[in-house]
Amino acid sequence: MGKKIRTILMVVLLLIFLGSGATILLVLREYQENDRLYAEGAMTYTRAQTAAAEEPGEPGERTIAPIVVDFDALAAANEDAVGWIYCEGTKIDYPVMQGEDNDFYLHHNYIGESSAAASIFVDANNRPGFADANTIIYGHHMRDGSMFAGLDEWAAQEYYEDHPVMWLLTPEQDYRIDLFAGYTTSAYADTYLIFHENDDALSTYLADCIAQSDFSSGLQPDGSGRYVVLSTCAYVFDNARYVLHGELVPVDSAGGTAIP
Repeated sequence: MGKKIRTILMVVLLLIFLGSGATILLVLREYQENDRLYAEGAMTYTRAQTAAAEEPGEPGERTIAPIVVDFDALAAANEDAVGWIYCEGTKIDYPVMQGEDNDFYLHHNYIGESSAAASIFVDANNRPGFADANTIIYGHHMRDGSMFAGLDEWAAQEYYEDHPVMWLLTPEQDYRIDLFAGYTTSAYADTYLIFHENDDALSTYLADCIAQSDFSSGLQPDGSGRYVVLSTCAYVFDNARYVLHGELVPVDSAGGTAIP
């Protein structure tokens, strides 16, 4: 009887092992498929901006985005695409979506397929066109470093100094995102307040963000501009998030020039 029980246990453990291995393979395959999809998207809808490569100055002083996006073609693939976010020297190079709610693009990629990596997307409560005083942009923290997993790298001062800006391109205007704060917070914190207009409350909010930042940018936004909050999951405590704050600075735009 004892030998029979041991045999059954060994079979059960073997099945668990094989099942775990199959699950890992499926996850790795999904990561690879996600990387392929977004790499192909970048190749299809973006190209390097030659003028940006020739522009002198530090990243935070540049007035030309490093890439050009074919928004006509991107809109033909999915009309929910509202922009493209890019950061040189990182994996952040993705279309930005905005749906009717905050659920769909939490679980679907930019072509509308179900996906664990999903999409980078704007809060559905924000007005279109990044018209609000601050706009919240979400992305998953994927284990392979894709999507917004790299946001917590900005917790290090040196990393911020190497990557002080991101770029947000939209059909109407290109922006440099001048990053000024980054920190770990709760998913239920006031960080996620949406300010539709510029007012004193926004100025106080921005000052609070800077006060808790992991890095020092030397920037002091006065609340008169437009801002973005980039958000992803963190694993420090339950419902933890890592966020970056940046100011949208309009820069010269190629106007969504079609890619030959």
